[in-house]
Amino acid sequence: MRDLNFNHLRYFWAVAHEGSLTRAAALMNLSQSAVSVQIQKLEHQMGHPLFERIGKKLVLTEAGRIALDYADTVFKAGDELMSTLRGRPLDSRQTLRVGALTTLSRNFQLEFLRPLVGRSDVELIVRSGNIRDLLAQLEAHAVDVVLANSAPPRDARSSLRNHLLNEQPVSLVGRPRTDKRTFRFPEDLRNEPLLLPSLDSDIRLAFDRVLELAGIRPTILAEVDDMAMLRLLAREREGVTLVPPIVVRDELESGVLVEHWRVPEVTESFYAIIQERRFPNPLLAELLGGR
Repeated sequence: MRDLNFNHLRYFWAVAHEGSLTRAAALMNLSQSAVSVQIQKLEHQMGHPLFERIGKKLVLTEAGRIALDYADTVFKAGDELMSTLRGRPLDSRQTLRVGALTTLSRNFQLEFLRPLVGRSDVELIVRSGNIRDLLAQLEAHAVDVVLANSAPPRDARSSLRNHLLNEQPVSLVGRPRTDKRTFRFPEDLRNEPLLLPSLDSDIRLAFDRVLELAGIRPTILAEVDDMAMLRLLAREREGVTLVPPIVVRDELESGVLVEHWRVPEVTESFYAIIQERRFPNPLLAELLGGR
């Protein structure tokens, strides 16, 4: 294999970061055609297309995303060399890009990422969003993994893979009762007001079925699609809240909230969604293990 042409790599690196041949060419004071020819030569040498055109946009392919990561490392190494010689050394780190559902438990996210948190050789980038946008970012190689509490449907043509990370129980929690009465399920829900996840939540749908079978029509104080907000409301309001205990772990340990009832018919599943790639991020293997 011939040695890598770093001029070609520099042109690719500029276009990838600018997202446009025109802007990159203007930045380097070159013609657009000259930059395009150099990138084509790099693609020929690597044996993989690095960009695909979607409408008027240039989008990185999987090989392009890998090439960009290495290009970032190469040019960062140059900056580190100059900084070191000037007496201001920089650290070299690996990067993992994580997409997390906006409504997902922060405690769960931390537990999943804990092996990498605080490592000086790792940079974590965590982006929140809805599942559709996050899966689009995954397919565009903008994130390496998506964390969600439901698995997207798969078909024979899909390159997405769902890794079940954990299944958590779901409980009814609330502030400690002043009358010390034992909570009776489901009878007390005829009078106790409820804080619930929204109808978009799998655990809400499962819980509604449990109440329907029991003939209970509860008083609903609020329906919330954000677990962080549900946690805050559980601390502030009377009544009981349907939530996985991991979401309110700190409050349960401190006694601010107590677990009134664990609902055996309802669980929440947590998934890591990845895309099959020829060049997977090696940090994912550390997090997923044998899953």
